[in-house]
Amino acid sequence: MNNHNYAYTPADFKSDQEVKWCPGCGNHAILNSVLKAFPEVAAELKYTHERFTIVSGIGCSSRFPYYAKTFGFHGIHGRATAIATGVKVANPKLTVWQVTGDGDALAIGGNHLIHAVRRNIDINILLFNNEIYGLTKGQYSPTSKLGKVTKTSPFGTVEHPFNPGELVLGARGTFFARSVDMELELSKACMVAAAKHDGTSVVEILQNCVIFNDKTFGDFALNRETREEHTIVLRHGEKMVFGKNRDKGLVQIGMKLMVARIGEGGVTIDDILTHNAHEPNPGVHMMLVNMSYPNYPVALGVIRDVPDKTYDDNVRDQVEEVRKQAPIASVDELLRSGDTWEVK
Repeated sequence: MNNHNYAYTPADFKSDQEVKWCPGCGNHAILNSVLKAFPEVAAELKYTHERFTIVSGIGCSSRFPYYAKTFGFHGIHGRATAIATGVKVANPKLTVWQVTGDGDALAIGGNHLIHAVRRNIDINILLFNNEIYGLTKGQYSPTSKLGKVTKTSPFGTVEHPFNPGELVLGARGTFFARSVDMELELSKACMVAAAKHDGTSVVEILQNCVIFNDKTFGDFALNRETREEHTIVLRHGEKMVFGKNRDKGLVQIGMKLMVARIGEGGVTIDDILTHNAHEPNPGVHMMLVNMSYPNYPVALGVIRDVPDKTYDDNVRDQVEEVRKQAPIASVDELLRSGDTWEVK
């Protein structure tokens, strides 16, 4: 008989540790989103509190395990994905949340990240993207804009940045979502969807660093008055419509997405694309993650959510199959198999 109570509140997941991020840092908002998301995940998926585990690497974001009352592991730089993989494979019943930044995940940890995505391990990766190294005081990161002046690029970067969404899809990712730190409800919805997804989920959260890269997303994300005009929140099965007056949308012409105004040039709501997050072909999803302001609205919400067999399932199935067929069933039998000698 199951007597578990899955009714939790954000307070049940909040630790007693003092939060030591800079005042105004976007991480505060993300923490609040996580604390709101976990009780909903527990209720919907029937998870008890002890199943939640947070793994981090190094960076401002990676202090996260101290601020949430869950099992946690604070790893070393770039190795959070490897640790999260081990935790999940060793104990598949855990819901494993990896908290990482653009430097931690995409630079020294980049190789681990793409292979976790390729393998489709059932972990949830929250990628805080502030386009800078914040903890080490303002060096450019793999997502810093071309030409960005930083401590390590005083004349501007000469490197092309990663687009995390494009990277995930290119690694055969089955789930990608994007949110903005201050959009607490949207972030929570993306996290709950990520938890429900069976496989690697990556949620990129555009996060403002008030000290070393303030307003890097200011053109489209920070101004509440213009955010609806410069971003589009995608929801599966709904029309790709945006704008303060909901009068603009996305249409596909050939191999390109275009912005159209509903009611002009003969464009009707029927011409606007309907978002299909479950489409196996990543073509439209790739176009969506690559949209950038000012020519396009920046895509937010769950962009891709496609079912596929996971690494965890494959490991479990293989172990069970080998056990059925193996002539040796224990370590003792293994040690006593073949030729043996007794030493006196």
